[in-house]
Amino acid sequence: MNDYIIKSGKKLRKGFTTGSCAAAAAKACAIMLFEKIEIPEVSLTFPGGEEIILKPEDIILNEASASCCIIKDAGDDPDVTNGIRIYARVEKAKAGISIDGGIGVGRVTSAGLPCKIGEAAINPGPRKMIFNALEEVARLYKYDGGFHVEIFVPQGVEIAKKTFNERLGIVEGISILGTTGIVEPMSEAALIDTIKLEMSIRKQNGQNVLFISPGNYGVGYAREHLGIDVDSAVKISNYIGEALDYAIYLGFKKILLVGHIGKLVKLAAGVMNTHSKIADCRNEIFAAHSALAGAGKETVEKIMNAKTTDEIHNILLQNNISKMVYESILGKIVYHLNYRVMNKARIEVLVFSNENGVLMQTDNVLDFINELKEVGH
Repeated sequence: MNDYIIKSGKKLRKGFTTGSCAAAAAKACAIMLFEKIEIPEVSLTFPGGEEIILKPEDIILNEASASCCIIKDAGDDPDVTNGIRIYARVEKAKAGISIDGGIGVGRVTSAGLPCKIGEAAINPGPRKMIFNALEEVARLYKYDGGFHVEIFVPQGVEIAKKTFNERLGIVEGISILGTTGIVEPMSEAALIDTIKLEMSIRKQNGQNVLFISPGNYGVGYAREHLGIDVDSAVKISNYIGEALDYAIYLGFKKILLVGHIGKLVKLAAGVMNTHSKIADCRNEIFAAHSALAGAGKETVEKIMNAKTTDEIHNILLQNNISKMVYESILGKIVYHLNYRVMNKARIEVLVFSNENGVLMQTDNVLDFINELKEVGH
């Protein structure tokens, strides 16, 4: 693993995610069950192919199970989980690999999150890493049985109070996260500089439609459901306003914005930095537009108290106002986007949710999508 990354002229150290810690701890435990001795280190391969060597701590080994932890290192990225201990306890099973969370790992209570209601908040990426790591151990030791894994974080209950988990419907602990397994350090200035650089490259390469999206969800949706070559995408994180400003500076006349409802609905209030610590007005926006569509006080209160946008979507469906509400919200999104760019570019928008697909799209969005597809081929 390359330990450093250069951003804005600074050398910043990479780290690894809570998901990587969980997978490495589980792998170390499984190895120790077969070797019947404590091991000083364990290797973990990230989804992208890079490898890291980590040190298991707090090892407990007996005939029935093994447990240990990996200490989370976020590198130079500011992260509330930096330095905490992520534990795994592994037992052999007759068949299959089951993964659950123990103390300090949050439990999902609301729909619309990557994990189902009632499940431990161990996201799909980390689950796959744990699964792959244990399959690797099974192959190594020619083992055709299964494993049961429990991930637990004794500090997780306290750390979760410093996160937005409870507001999202995740209670009693942190989430185990990480799509790539690697934490890339990001100061705000460094991230914005990186976004601008990627946009400049797209312009220099002659790309006419600038395709921007807040992150992995939007880019993944564009690849899987829209057929767009994701090499044309620029991930802009929460910095929608800064990205639009720079797009105009570069001279882009066509901009395609694709993103998850949880981020992009904030644009309807003119919020151009969508990070939750800056503004989390999702419920208020839905409530206001629902009231405009004729929703009663009880419905508006339910929307204000909802934990996720998918929960709000279901309330809109139950009250037969989803079409009116989304049309109203989209109108405001378009208004604020056009105001930001002072009508110097055409902006087409597609808003989706993971559970319900496309929720809103502007009239000519398919024109921009098809243009990007032609470039990709």
